[in-house]
Amino acid sequence: MSTMAATSAKSAGMTKDERFVIFASSLGTVFEWYDFYLFGSLAGVIGAQFFGVIDPATGQPMFNQATRDIFALLAFAAGFIVRPFGAIVFGRVGDIVGRKYTFLVTILIMGLSTFIVGILPNAATIGIAAPIILIILRLAQGLALGGEYGGAATYVAEHSPPGKRGYYTSFIQTTATLGLFLSLLVILFTRTILGEADFAKWGWRIPFLVSVVLLGISVWIRLRLNESPVFQKMKDEGKTSKAPLTEAFGNWSNAKLVLIALLGGVMGQGVVWYTGQFYALFFMQSILKVDGYTANLLIAWSLLLGTGFFIFWGALSDKIGRKPIILAGCLIAALTFFPIFRMITTNANPTLEKAIETVKVEVVADPAQCGDLFNPVGTRVFTKPCDTARAYLAQSSVKYSTTSAPAGSPVKVTVNGTDVPYTDAKTSNPQVLAAVQAAGYPKANDAQIIKMAHPFDIFRSQVAAVIGLLFVLVLFVTMVYGPIAAMLVELFPTKIRYTSMSLPYHIGNGWFGGLLPATSFAIVASTGDIYAGLWYPIIFAAITVVIGIFFLPETKDVDISR
Repeated sequence: MSTMAATSAKSAGMTKDERFVIFASSLGTVFEWYDFYLFGSLAGVIGAQFFGVIDPATGQPMFNQATRDIFALLAFAAGFIVRPFGAIVFGRVGDIVGRKYTFLVTILIMGLSTFIVGILPNAATIGIAAPIILIILRLAQGLALGGEYGGAATYVAEHSPPGKRGYYTSFIQTTATLGLFLSLLVILFTRTILGEADFAKWGWRIPFLVSVVLLGISVWIRLRLNESPVFQKMKDEGKTSKAPLTEAFGNWSNAKLVLIALLGGVMGQGVVWYTGQFYALFFMQSILKVDGYTANLLIAWSLLLGTGFFIFWGALSDKIGRKPIILAGCLIAALTFFPIFRMITTNANPTLEKAIETVKVEVVADPAQCGDLFNPVGTRVFTKPCDTARAYLAQSSVKYSTTSAPAGSPVKVTVNGTDVPYTDAKTSNPQVLAAVQAAGYPKANDAQIIKMAHPFDIFRSQVAAVIGLLFVLVLFVTMVYGPIAAMLVELFPTKIRYTSMSLPYHIGNGWFGGLLPATSFAIVASTGDIYAGLWYPIIFAAITVVIGIFFLPETKDVDISR
């Protein structure tokens, strides 16, 4: 394949070489996201196999509570927390060695780690070694993903003709959504063929094993690529950075741009993205009690309908700029998240919505006996009756308020002013449950809760309405995410571009975005309000709008060969 001059303007459409560059870069990145999302989508099944195994000889869990908590913390943190470190490690390699070879390495690490998860014996077979190896593999995945995105986005941008970088890089922006979509399809297909029992026992391994085929295809295609022409020219002239980390973060003029990119762009993009694609799924399953099959299908349809808008907004940003589209997406999302999620409740679980409006539930307790319920990783064990009562109500999607009682008073739960006997049980309270259901809260399998009979059961008004609302959330995602790769590439000089753009991207998405679903639900549990978790993305998106307006430069016309 001939090397292209990225700076040559083209009046026609994409050349054959340009299409291949975009296809090869995007396909590999789709497969990386597919691998990364599998773990999150199957966290419950994997947790049971590796952390919650029962010893058949004793009938007790193989690992004590403290050990399980440590594993849960590590599994939760590994995939997201280490992504910025992967950005630093592989960003440095990419700015010294080259873009092509770096994202070849990252895809090999990701693909092999995923495949090994598929063949890894569980804790019942090899004991504590199983969860330890699993955590190591998850760390490797996070590190690899930290290096992949920056390489792919930089590589495509450095092949793009002037005036088309937003359009060309927007294909890379579709990959995260397509990777999620692909993982959901493979999981749903496997579950349908095998049934839930066999899937939970051994079938969950199939989506992981499939990744080795995807890995082979990706590596074969990427081996046919040449190095980025912009980077190759700089390398031939001996102008590459010898110390990209120092130049990127030790130099205030560049470090300032990194901070502006993070706080005035990627932070808001990250929370809007994770709200639209992940918290929406979590909200439906954990709060609205929509079954997993239906919730995943609803999200899948919204992604299918919305993915093309990544390219639309990317192309539009070539004409009107990156900044107005990204900041408008953050602002519109911040202003509309509350009404959109309320409308999702109205359509997906109308019984719950009515109960929230009409049923008054109070936890009456001595304030000194009530702690905070902030528990984003799910490893804290609550012991005080006030805390166990509130945690139970939150997990049951019951809106409650906390009322102070005299010092030393026992905890009391009231439903519409009537006292309900409360037993200090951490997992079940049949009397409280019966009381809130009698007052109007939905029972399990309530007929009004949205349920899809099959993947194409989309023409009923209830289903169509929810898909439409989820599509709007995905539209916000495409607005903030479609132009972001071009903007990040254009902000930084070639010799430290990979390092400089990767770090703010993975802090914004890995930390602010990745920690959003668990943190938002922790806010819900702490307040007793099912919508309170939305303050997390709203506040950070609003901060990004303010900082972005005043400090984020427009980049669409810059010369990236500098």
